[in-house]
Amino acid sequence: MAKVLLVCGSGASSGFMAAAGRKAAKKANADLEFKARSDSELGDFLQGVDLLLIAPHLKYMLHDAQEEADQYGVKVAIIPQKVYGALDGKGLVGFAADELAGK
Repeated sequence: MAKVLLVCGSGASSGFMAAAGRKAAKKANADLEFKARSDSELGDFLQGVDLLLIAPHLKYMLHDAQEEADQYGVKVAIIPQKVYGALDGKGLVGFAADELAGK
């Protein structure tokens, strides 16, 4: 099972997004596990993660997050605003699967 970590400023909106992703992954029988944390906790939760997804309003932190994630071999991407803003769990599952597949 691929582990996906979502981060936002406080962890609240990414928590809602992760919940939508878990529901959609279960419905689609996708082998993905979604968790959410605040950006300040990032370093504490990267170990064992396959993909780090950053909330679109935090795209300014992409470079720093990538440097930290590289230490653990974790892929990093910005969640598309359309997916994040709509809490589109199905879209999140598809986006995460594509990122993990290198698309």
